[in-house]
Amino acid sequence: MLSVCPYFHVHQPYRIKQYRVFDIGNDNEYFNDSSETDLNNRRIVEKVANKSYRPTNKILQELLDNHPGFKFALSFSGTVLDQFEAYAPDVLESFQKLIASGRVEVLADTYHHSLAFFYSVPEFERQVLKHKKRIQELFGVTPRVFRNTELSYRNDLAKWCEDNGYIGIMAEGWDKYLGWRSPNFLYQPPGCNKIKVLLKNYKLSDDVAFRFGNQGWESWPLSAETYTDWIHSHHGGAETINLFMDYETFGEHQWEDTGIFNFLRTLPHLLTARADTTFRTPTETVQSYNTVGEIDVPDILTWADTDRDLTAWTGNDIQRDAIKAIYDMEPKVLQTKNKDLIENWRKLQTSDHFYYMCTKWSEDGDVHAYFSPYQSPYDAYIAFMNALSDLQLRVSHSLTEREARAKERALKKEKLAATLEEVSPATVVPITVEPTLHALLSTWVSGLKKRFRSLLDFFHKK
Repeated sequence: MLSVCPYFHVHQPYRIKQYRVFDIGNDNEYFNDSSETDLNNRRIVEKVANKSYRPTNKILQELLDNHPGFKFALSFSGTVLDQFEAYAPDVLESFQKLIASGRVEVLADTYHHSLAFFYSVPEFERQVLKHKKRIQELFGVTPRVFRNTELSYRNDLAKWCEDNGYIGIMAEGWDKYLGWRSPNFLYQPPGCNKIKVLLKNYKLSDDVAFRFGNQGWESWPLSAETYTDWIHSHHGGAETINLFMDYETFGEHQWEDTGIFNFLRTLPHLLTARADTTFRTPTETVQSYNTVGEIDVPDILTWADTDRDLTAWTGNDIQRDAIKAIYDMEPKVLQTKNKDLIENWRKLQTSDHFYYMCTKWSEDGDVHAYFSPYQSPYDAYIAFMNALSDLQLRVSHSLTEREARAKERALKKEKLAATLEEVSPATVVPITVEPTLHALLSTWVSGLKKRFRSLLDFFHKK
């Protein structure tokens, strides 16, 4: 039996507007561009909803209704869920309906689509927990398989996932680490005993995600029949064909006039026309197959660019400068305990900001330019660093105010404590009171003093 495991990632960042140096200290709304450009977050979500989310969800719902064996998986960034809720609630409702079928699995992820695991594991853990709670709140499910931002992966991430109860994790099936082996089986990370790695079949996935509408491609136009033949050709030499791609492949990256919707609508029926071909979710895939060996990935592996490493986000000096600056803020921004400041800081961690700063050339550069809402990588860097400078000012101001309030509370405590020390049973209870009653009243006053000191300590800590 050959199974097909489709997985689609749904994400939209909060893009930073053209934030100027003159805005620093005067404007703390970094993501509220209202122009007719691609920096307007509401405009982008509404555009992609019309081109991709609404028509694709309609097709997927029809497929679920008409093909009982059809299954797939989704992952969502928290930033796209927040924007659906604000700008396109009907889209969120349509995703909820898909997931309510019981045949659509939702994966674990970072809330802010960040690379936090490689810079701050504590922050990564906070984002994963926040994402888990959001998924439970919106969809009523608890993820069991982990998918990290941009499919980024390393051995220690797999170990973290195993230690935190996940049964599977996704990664790119890259030749550098596979060698002669196939991505169409499950593997075990070194040092792990339970968790299994599901590897993306990057050739078959990218045939749809990147090459489908390319009229210069030797296999253009790609029909569902031809693609089905390619998948069926793996019978006898594979267990699972993992097709991982961005959800926006359908209608946004590959426009409707390429035939992508008809392709999607037709494919499930053709694949399952053979009785020995089925669909499985990632969890079902993990539960259905044993691992065939170990895959050792000591360095960061992603699904981006020809290098499949982290250089799409950290390949030049301005990217490294920006990403270092945002994570260097962690201790101070958390110390403020200010929810708005912390949320802005996390939105600035979203990996897209650093992706826009990439200066690669050739095909990789073309892809980066296609996704970027800025005129150049340097415009992206300037907007980011100006916004970051304003956030740093706000954090500094918040900490200064917090310190001043702490000093004021400490001074008040000292004055109250000094006043309290002047109070004794003798000053409160007249000495002429009968001795037994005098002792009882004195004990009562001492108890009041003790409880008052405890209250002072409590409010001082607050």
